[in-house]
Amino acid sequence: MYKLMKAAMLILALCAFALPMATMAEEAAAAETTVEDVMFTVNNTWMMVSTFLVFIMHLGFATVETGLTRAKNTVNILFKNTAIVAIGLLTYTLIGFNLMYPGEMGVDWNGFIGFAGFGVSCPEGGLTSAYNPGYTYWTDFLFQGMFAATAATIVSGAVAERVKLGPFLVFCTLYVALVYPFVGSWVWGAGWLAEKNFHDFAGSTLVHSVGGWGALAGIIVIGPRLGKYVGGQVKGIMGHNMPLLTIGVFLLWLGWFGFNGGSVLSADPGAVSYVLVTTSLAAAAGIMGAMTASWTIQKKPDLTMVLNGCLAGLVGITAGADVVSVKVAVLIGLICGAVAVVSVMAFDRAKLDDPVGATTVHLVCGILGTLFVGIFCPEFSLGVQALGVLAYGAVCFPAALIIFLVLKLTVGIRVSKEEELKGLDLGEHGMEAYHGFQFFTNM
Repeated sequence: MYKLMKAAMLILALCAFALPMATMAEEAAAAETTVEDVMFTVNNTWMMVSTFLVFIMHLGFATVETGLTRAKNTVNILFKNTAIVAIGLLTYTLIGFNLMYPGEMGVDWNGFIGFAGFGVSCPEGGLTSAYNPGYTYWTDFLFQGMFAATAATIVSGAVAERVKLGPFLVFCTLYVALVYPFVGSWVWGAGWLAEKNFHDFAGSTLVHSVGGWGALAGIIVIGPRLGKYVGGQVKGIMGHNMPLLTIGVFLLWLGWFGFNGGSVLSADPGAVSYVLVTTSLAAAAGIMGAMTASWTIQKKPDLTMVLNGCLAGLVGITAGADVVSVKVAVLIGLICGAVAVVSVMAFDRAKLDDPVGATTVHLVCGILGTLFVGIFCPEFSLGVQALGVLAYGAVCFPAALIIFLVLKLTVGIRVSKEEELKGLDLGEHGMEAYHGFQFFTNM
């Protein structure tokens, strides 16, 4: 009996000792899981904040385009920039996301063209870190969808003040739904250019030059605005609202914190903060580069050139914001800002009428930014970077040109002379942006 009691007491003592140990182990496991969950939530929250910042860029594009054009076309420009966001998100939902990331759904992906099916649906584990340590499936979709709409917005400014609304929206639908995600898959969808180690961090080529090639095709097909080039001379057509232009540029600069900062794809403190520093310094240097060039060439500092210089610096740094040094980021901004001034003048001399300088800012500086990665970062090849630039131009420019030409030959893409002179607000929409304050002239 004594031995039995002694054994029972020993068992109880062991249980008493083991219970706290088990509880401590469970608490440790729970704490570990909680840390992972918290980090996943923090990363995903930063990605959503970045999405919001990219979204606000569309207001920046709208106000920049409005400020740089004439008051009689304001309603038309605001309408286009509103419709583009809707078109971009809906087409990305229907086809774009799965065309840009064809390998995500287990589809046989050859690195050049693939399609994972129509629509979007959250896969198993899509709301956890099993999908990605930094974000959920839905966050991934929405962040990328905001980028898609940006490509068409770039085209809007280049063809402003003379394009028919309906055909332009048809172009946007086709370009954003098919061309942008197709070429985007080559890099961000782990396609053939990604395999060659082509680097475009947040889209100097993948977003900005894609829009820029579309813009160049548009202004070639549609032609210049009435009165822009007369008697072999370039006649400046001033924008009507410099405050709106300035507000728009600062909104875009703000949005770029999400555009580039979100492209880290996590809330990693070191990586995000570094990208924000290189992004801001390039923008500031772009202002200084454009101011110096404008003051030197034009003899007076041109506000429109300086503000476009800011955007030029931002586009230029977008490809390499995560890999270039701080000094190089400043140099990139200075070069792009100065080049922007010269480029705008060169396009005018070539009689390519771009009211907002979209081809300069997004195409020319997008190409430069992509090449700078190969020049200043030894881990990336200038030849591969140049190959990527050429590949995107070889597909995007002809595709945009074909779409515009088909529209021109079928439904027409340019408003009548009378509509252009009176303004697209009255001709296309039957309303005024500044009712009671506008006085329409022939120009």
